[in-house]
Amino acid sequence: MHLYGEHLLLCVRTLVSVCREDCGQCSLQLLEVLVTIEALWGATGLGDKVRETMDALATAQDIDGRQDLYREHAGPLVEWLAASHHDWTIHSSELLQFVVVVNHAGPALGEVLPHLVPVLRSCLQPARDPQMRLRLFSSLSRVLLSAKQTVDSQGHFHHYLDTVTKDILVPNLQWHAGKTAAAIRTAAVSCLWALISSEVLSDEQIRKVQETLMPQILTSLEEDSQMTRLISCQIINTFLKTSGGVADADKLIKVYPELLKRLDDVSHEVRLAATSALVTWLACVRSDDDVKSCYQSHIQFLYRELLVYLDDPDGTVQDAVLGILTLFACETTPGPGSHRGRPRGTVTDSRGQQVLCG
Repeated sequence: MHLYGEHLLLCVRTLVSVCREDCGQCSLQLLEVLVTIEALWGATGLGDKVRETMDALATAQDIDGRQDLYREHAGPLVEWLAASHHDWTIHSSELLQFVVVVNHAGPALGEVLPHLVPVLRSCLQPARDPQMRLRLFSSLSRVLLSAKQTVDSQGHFHHYLDTVTKDILVPNLQWHAGKTAAAIRTAAVSCLWALISSEVLSDEQIRKVQETLMPQILTSLEEDSQMTRLISCQIINTFLKTSGGVADADKLIKVYPELLKRLDDVSHEVRLAATSALVTWLACVRSDDDVKSCYQSHIQFLYRELLVYLDDPDGTVQDAVLGILTLFACETTPGPGSHRGRPRGTVTDSRGQQVLCG
């Protein structure tokens, strides 16, 4: 089969070198063949040769490289592949071709969102092939990490934000038994982290994502996967940073107990990520004088629970917790002689230095 791919590629290279500018009349068909070769035999060492041939095809048509070649044909290319997407499985050649287009089309993806997003929505439903969903989530995460140069190249990706969050991420973050289901949840969490880290969403848009997905992300803090727990802490931290003073008090109160549990996590990285999120949570609840009183008992409870971790065997965790307690000293006391019932005293950091807390 590898030999078949080599011979097919040689045919295309020969056509491009002989026909040159006349290739424009069959450029789409040649690109379809090259995408197919990349999909089926790219992993066997033909990938570089395929991309060289795409560049040669673009040059022959006076197009500036394969990225612009994809832009020229992205619409018909995705439509061609999408025609059979309802029947795709991990073994479908059309799926492999679609993944090649998603991974390599670059800015052209931003021009074909009306075709691209419905395919992703359909193929990423829980009833579809799990291995296929993992493959697609991997590609989607990759392009979201560079969203400005891919799916948001035209600045229109936010129009599909509800579809991505409610129709794609929410169903895949629901708990189902099994290792494959857990891997899909990890992939969905990674995809969400890529989305909110991509710098293509405004704070208001991130708050809408938070409104939809915070319950699922809080649940994912209990996942067996260390990566899932770590990324979930980072997502919550970002949610809290963008919430500012507009967070709903009842919803915000539900966050800190889940983060507090992660201070006992087996992973050092997760524990530190949780402490960082707790710092942000405390900044949120202190940002509005009008709502401070409704958090006071929760702040006092958090203070008492955190004191335990000053004896933690991990000095880095001790110092991180001390940083939170220092915020109590700096922010929760409204003025001289007024402490609202919060404990006073000193805490000792991992270097034996005493810091006033109260």
